[in-house]
Amino acid sequence: MSNELISVNITTHNRAHLLPRCIDSILAQSYKNIEILVYDDKSTESITKIEKKFKKIKSVKFYKNRNEKTNIPALDASNSYRSLFNRSKGQIICLLDSDDFFKASKVKKIINIFNLNKKISFIQNINTNNPNIKNSIFSFWPYFTPESCISFKRSFFIKFQKDTNKFKYKFTEVWLGFRLAVYSYYKDKSFYHLNEKLTFYENFGQSIKYKKFNFLWWKRRRDSFVYAHTITKKLIFLVNFDYLISSLINRTLSLLKS
Repeated sequence: MSNELISVNITTHNRAHLLPRCIDSILAQSYKNIEILVYDDKSTESITKIEKKFKKIKSVKFYKNRNEKTNIPALDASNSYRSLFNRSKGQIICLLDSDDFFKASKVKKIINIFNLNKKISFIQNINTNNPNIKNSIFSFWPYFTPESCISFKRSFFIKFQKDTNKFKYKFTEVWLGFRLAVYSYYKDKSFYHLNEKLTFYENFGQSIKYKKFNFLWWKRRRDSFVYAHTITKKLIFLVNFDYLISSLINRTLSLLKS
């Protein structure tokens, strides 16, 4: 895997002012055998000028969503990444949202870790916007990162899709990054946490709607437990204090909203 092709899959929606910075950060990687796939998920602003800017660079390819959107942010983002995966050729995949970007050493460090331990199929690194890499002591979950901090082997994603595809349109507040991390950590046992800030993470996207302790935050938290139980069949996800509190508050807030 010394010169393996790496796919960096970039999703974008109305981030034309940030997309060039994102792409440039991949072109500046110390590791060079990279294909860059950009998926425009029905932006209302044009990225034609950006496509022209990178037209002569063969490793950069642009795609547009021609299908109907669900208008459910987590599902639309997931569909974007899945579409890029089907178009990609690399044996290692790095996910990246267009408002984020990589440090120049990221891809090379990711490859080195995969080479050193063949049992690892999923790697998350920390980002520059989150110095605290631990959840609250009251939280059930280990620390999981957003999509732009996630890399995995192609074989891992194929296995993940085979095992979980029937649930991909369920749990509408549960994002793909979390689904992948839960699958790797609890079921596939192929998880690795890299404690290095290799991603510059801006958090300009839909995740800002999940402000801590608001209704969507509690709903996502409750659904995360149900999702994990559904794919692992482990009862611990439904009999812990964190889930019980999340479920109770979610039910109460739902009643107040109705």
